Amino acid sequence: MKKYIYVLTMFAAIAFFYAITLLINAQVSEHAKIIFSSEMNEGLEIFVIDTDSKNIQRLTDSSAGTRNFAASWDPTGKKIAFCSNRESDRSEITDIYIMDTNGQNIQRLTHDPKSASCPIWSPDGNKIAFETYRDGNYEIYIMDADGRNPRNLTNNLARDSTPTWSPDGNKIAFVSDRNNQKQYGIYMMNINGKNVELLTAMGFDSYPAWSPDGTKIAFVSERDGSPNIYVMDANGNNQKKLTNNGGYYWPAWSPDGRRIAFLLGPGKKFDIFVMDADGQNPVNLTNNNETEWITQQCWFDPAFQAIYPVGKQAIPWGWVKQ
Repeated sequence: MKKYIYVLTMFAAIAFFYAITLLINAQVSEHAKIIFSSEMNEGLEIFVIDTDSKNIQRLTDSSAGTRNFAASWDPTGKKIAFCSNRESDRSEITDIYIMDTNGQNIQRLTHDPKSASCPIWSPDGNKIAFETYRDGNYEIYIMDADGRNPRNLTNNLARDSTPTWSPDGNKIAFVSDRNNQKQYGIYMMNINGKNVELLTAMGFDSYPAWSPDGTKIAFVSERDGSPNIYVMDANGNNQKKLTNNGGYYWPAWSPDGRRIAFLLGPGKKFDIFVMDADGQNPVNLTNNNETEWITQQCWFDPAFQAIYPVGKQAIPWGWVKQ
């Protein structure tokens, strides 16, 4: 009898858990925010916007000519990493900084005469991967979240750039021309830089972004002559085109995996759009005359974070047995 009671209790707990999950997921779009950069004062400033295009908040306020861009949330939503030339003697040289999500307490993490950019937090928030030119060519580095212990992961004469973490924190996808200097492709490696694998290289494949469940990678490809967004399995199989007509860049998944944000625009003027994960129902969030910039970790949603805490997956069985 105790066995049946236990089983019924377990299933009741699972049903309750998923009911709460569905309820909170229904509110995701109401709470989600996207961080981005936009032109202002002849430079780039960092902003936050709700996914309903409301409540735009400016986080940085720099002098003319200063560029603050490539911003990404830490997994808790309490910190933002970004790159900037605010303390550089040369406008083209950028370093990596972090700040609170209200724009306060800015701290510089890298101090090198060569540029560092594209900072991306590890899923547990303890590390930051980034690209840098400090070795005379672009390499993927990893460092502690406080800027200590920087380490070169790629060590290759090719241009290695645009890192992105797998959700379990065990892999990093990146872009490189190591097999053909006229053809960029997407590669994957362990977080120690070992076991490098080529996933796709069909003309110019770039901007990889891992889905929250780790099963898919969205990316941009110019294989048909213009940049469009594609999605593939995390091992490179089943590549599928999501957009048409070109002009698409920087795909970024929503925390629930249901939508993808991206940049779209003619020439050098880009707006931020959001579409369903199958490429349907694109919506323009910014729709202005400025140029926007996002990265893979531009989304944050506190409601979703309440279901999937940092570094953990929701497992009803484990919850019931505790």
